[in-house]
Amino acid sequence: MNEKIKIHIDGKECWTTNGTSIIDAAKENGIFIPSLCHVDGIKPAGSCRICNVQVNGRNMTACSTPAVDGMHIESNIPELEEMRKAIIEIMFVAGNHFCPACEKSGNCELQALGYRYQMMVPRFPYEFPEKGVNADSKYIYHDRNRCIMCKRCVRGVMKDGKHVFAFNSRGGENLHIELDTELASQLTEAEALAAMDICPVGAILKKERGYYQPIGERKYDKEPIGSEIENK
Repeated sequence: MNEKIKIHIDGKECWTTNGTSIIDAAKENGIFIPSLCHVDGIKPAGSCRICNVQVNGRNMTACSTPAVDGMHIESNIPELEEMRKAIIEIMFVAGNHFCPACEKSGNCELQALGYRYQMMVPRFPYEFPEKGVNADSKYIYHDRNRCIMCKRCVRGVMKDGKHVFAFNSRGGENLHIELDTELASQLTEAEALAAMDICPVGAILKKERGYYQPIGERKYDKEPIGSEIENK
């Protein structure tokens, strides 16, 4: 099970353990593959598609595709980088993201990727959808205007074996993430903070915590996303 295999990512020879996902194998070897839905230790969903890489000319999600011995993977190529930028732009126009007023600004992965891909004005029209806000639970403020449907909260926020967040509606424009207010009110302050941290944007906030870090001292104020790997 712990057999070491050799793969190539963007021409670099890399070693990893058999069965490791491509995105984790890349990280082990100092290569950054962007993602907004991947969380270490949680079963991958392949929701955001930003981690798409090319394996033998085919696009595959790096978070859900296991590395195979001898595999040749391309990630940092113009075709994929342009696709990632387009996805990020779509996420901005499909929600209501006002970064200067958002409590997660500077700690937001979507915002950080927008900077990474030098997004200025999106090529797509803004939708400005009407989305709800749920502030009824004890510690959590849930703002669906900022949600990017990455499923992190659905997969990673649990209480007594039950999902605190879940999909609501059958699909299309009405599909959204719903907060179980009663279950969420049973979360401890530490669990509510963990729920906030698992969200890559500002859709989940622990009440009275949003502006805890001053602007200029937040994670991506100091270093751009990916730099903790690439600058080693």
